[in-house]
Amino acid sequence: MPAPQGFSYARRADGTVVLTHRGRAAGTLRGRRADTFLAEVEAGDPQLVMARWTGSYRFGNERTAREHPRHQGGRTGRR
Repeated sequence: MPAPQGFSYARRADGTVVLTHRGRAAGTLRGRRADTFLAEVEAGDPQLVMARWTGSYRFGNERTAREHPRHQGGRTGRR
């Protein structure tokens, strides 16, 4: 799976952190969550951290999973 790209964040004067993905708002963090996020960004890969915090880290493999033989035809559920 390719590494996440296109994420950025802006820190506002009031302590709020706004996360964007390809120029569109993806999340807003305030207070303790914003502080935790900033600490993680400083310590690790910023793109990966932002993808995880916004929930956008899964994109890219859904099409492959949909085409897997176990998802072709037949029943839709377990017995």
